[in-house]
Amino acid sequence: MTDKKQAPVTRRDFLYGASIVAMSFPFLAKSSVSLANVPEVAPRNAAVARLAIYPAIGISRVGGSDKWYLSPEVPGSAKPPEGGYKDGMERIKKQVQRFRVYAFDSKDRIIREIKADEAKIKWDVHVANTKAAWYGFRNPMDNGEEAPGIPGKQRNPSITSDKEREKMLIIDGGKTSISGSSIENNGRLFKKDNVTPRYSMEGKFYNEHKVNLGELRTDENGRLLVFPANGTSKSPVNASITSFSDNESWYDDLCDGSINATVTFDTGQEMKADGAWICTVGPNFAPEIAPIISLYDVIQDLNIKKKWDKVPESPLSYRKYIHPIFHRLALMDWVSGVERLRTAWTGTFGDLSNQSLWHKLHDPSRKNKAFRQDFFSKMRNKNKRGNEDYHEERMKMPFMPGEGVDYENSPLLWLSFTELQRSYLERWVSGDFIDDYEEEKLDMVSDIDDLDLALRPHALTEAALEPCSGGAFHPGVELSYYLRHAPMYARNNNTRSEPFRIARGNRPALLHNIGRQLNPKNLLEGGNGSPPPIGPQMPGDLTRWMGLPWQSDAFSCQQVLMRQDFPVAVWWPALLPIDVLPEEYYRQLMRTDLTPKERRTFFETRVSWSRGVPGIGHHANASYWDGITHMVYLWERLGFIVRKDGPKGTESVEGIPEQLFVESERGPVELLYNANYKEE
Repeated sequence: MTDKKQAPVTRRDFLYGASIVAMSFPFLAKSSVSLANVPEVAPRNAAVARLAIYPAIGISRVGGSDKWYLSPEVPGSAKPPEGGYKDGMERIKKQVQRFRVYAFDSKDRIIREIKADEAKIKWDVHVANTKAAWYGFRNPMDNGEEAPGIPGKQRNPSITSDKEREKMLIIDGGKTSISGSSIENNGRLFKKDNVTPRYSMEGKFYNEHKVNLGELRTDENGRLLVFPANGTSKSPVNASITSFSDNESWYDDLCDGSINATVTFDTGQEMKADGAWICTVGPNFAPEIAPIISLYDVIQDLNIKKKWDKVPESPLSYRKYIHPIFHRLALMDWVSGVERLRTAWTGTFGDLSNQSLWHKLHDPSRKNKAFRQDFFSKMRNKNKRGNEDYHEERMKMPFMPGEGVDYENSPLLWLSFTELQRSYLERWVSGDFIDDYEEEKLDMVSDIDDLDLALRPHALTEAALEPCSGGAFHPGVELSYYLRHAPMYARNNNTRSEPFRIARGNRPALLHNIGRQLNPKNLLEGGNGSPPPIGPQMPGDLTRWMGLPWQSDAFSCQQVLMRQDFPVAVWWPALLPIDVLPEEYYRQLMRTDLTPKERRTFFETRVSWSRGVPGIGHHANASYWDGITHMVYLWERLGFIVRKDGPKGTESVEGIPEQLFVESERGPVELLYNANYKEE
């Protein structure tokens, strides 16, 4: 059920592909790692002083299929699963996070990965879904006067006592343990014949409706595999959907929680590893197109501000720190129609898929500085705050709304790069970078074990968080704005803890009652005798802030109409596409019996990714709320955006690149709707 290991892209293959058709050049995925400043490896006979689990934060993604594939493990290099993202029966495959244990010496130098051939690894996992017992979302509460936080009341307020809220609204998967090699769960994610498989994580909603939150397995080396659930959302009382984020009497099966490991070596020595965190979230429908600002970017921005990590030395690695930004920008026009019109909004700035422009992007020479300065001027500067800057800045990249959308003149109305990203770009403009874009050793990386040992632990964390959206947090896609605050991390109170490790809470219960509302004050200070939400975390604490059910928020913001007609702002197109090239148009543009003009017309035409869903866009007798409700049932029928070969050689057509991103595996949405899909 897993994908086979793919052959690496060699330098020869890379250069061959780039030389045939110029427009294919920027679309090649590249591992975003650097050979500069590689951490030191411990001597072979070094004693183990510390163990740690990686990734520090892992991401699993729901799907209704029993088939599955692994979460990304190499930054900048997403590998599509064998056979596609669906199972052939209109069910999405599960994305499964794998966790590993690494050993370090007393100087924090890496020694090796710990596997089952030298030790017994006992994994302990505790996940929960606490959404229904949390507070409603209106907007982020940490933006001060630039976008004042709007308090949210408790979800399901008719259940008043803490005891009842804990019993009725908390879906607690409890502690689940597993150890050994190649341990499976009898291939079952759900109860059958009133028997729960041993490694399933299950809780209850309304104290009677059993909810599966996923399961555990191990691979042949004893590494932990965390399987998500099916992505199911339900209301036991058939309540209506009335909000994009807060719907009473509803539950879903997303969750998060702690990962611990106890390692017993063959010598009898027992050690506990530094713990990690797992989050189960919704699917990524464009897995090979990363968000312009990722969750990794947001957290690393905090790490640098707090001096928990070092600013990269001069000169910067172009491949690691600059190329990902431009690569993501170049791919946005495959998922957003407004990005295809980028040149109109940015003046003289041209098509990012042009090879001559792409070469200039990684040219550090002094003669190329004017180009770099011009390019940089097209990107939004969040430091400009006055009204006189409003019109100019809103027309810059990226064309996405920010966290101030509730306030028309807020300087946060449009999304901006993180301060760290912007500092990298400023160094790029000055020429403080090396052109390592075509590093042969890194071009051959396709698997985490292809990397130098010292690079692997951090790469696992980066690879897990890179595909996740880092804004705008309204509330977001996978997780939200709280992750940009220092008290969320163990490092805030323990200088020996690594960055990215979530701080562990010790509340007496998973229920977290800080008063009748969540507001900017108790967000940071706590209330009602409870600690603040921005602080040490317990199972369920990270995903509780997101939409309930998850589909209601994910599919409510396909486009955002503002006072200005153009450019039309879009939310999170790298994960939830807006405008796409459908597979049928792809088939037509590949036809050699059509004229070049006809083929280009099909290539240049985009359609709505969510088309056909009643209430999403125009549909007779269907409202906005109908659309959100329908997505609770129809989400698996939507297509994935995947890379496909375009016309080549004698079949090529001017203006059509050699590599395309095409909507694939889309199911019959309209047919399912007309067949009364709600019946089970």
